[in-house]
Amino acid sequence: MAKMKQGDSVIRQVIKRNLTKREVAQLTIKIDAKLDQALATLSTALGISKNRLIEEILTQSGVIEEVEENYHA
Repeated sequence: MAKMKQGDSVIRQVIKRNLTKREVAQLTIKIDAKLDQALATLSTALGISKNRLIEEILTQSGVIEEVEENYHA
């Protein structure tokens, strides 16, 4: 539990230091096949793309603040 709190603190510090906007060409996330299938199932049930679902999850969790959309739903 202490490691998790320490890790959270480190992540928050990194985010705070990097608040200036940077141009990002692409973000690639490697995920487990079971998680990929779960995301696909959920995105289909919600009627949104898997990319949009991941974006919403990351936004709601506070990991990202905004996304410049360059993909098609």
